Amino acid sequence: MIRHSNLQKQVLSLYKQFLRAGKDKPGSLPQIQHEFKKKAKIPRTEIMRIEYLVRRGRRQLEQLKDVNTKQLGAFIKPPSDSSEST
Repeated sequence: MIRHSNLQKQVLSLYKQFLRAGKDKPGSLPQIQHEFKKKAKIPRTEIMRIEYLVRRGRRQLEQLKDVNTKQLGAFIKPPSDSSEST
């Protein structure tokens, strides 16, 4: 059986909590899964960054659990157009 570090356990727990909280919000499960998969590429050695993301995730989870929250929003950075730089 694989033994996880305390930080890994926190991330897995946060992921499970997000999935539970997001199942009642339309369109949130794919977005939650996408965000966690994207962040899974962060090297394990970047502990400070991972801890920051866990704290940020906990705050976002509290917002998601709020009864007034209907769905998740996302800020998307528009792609930069290289032809405008000339």
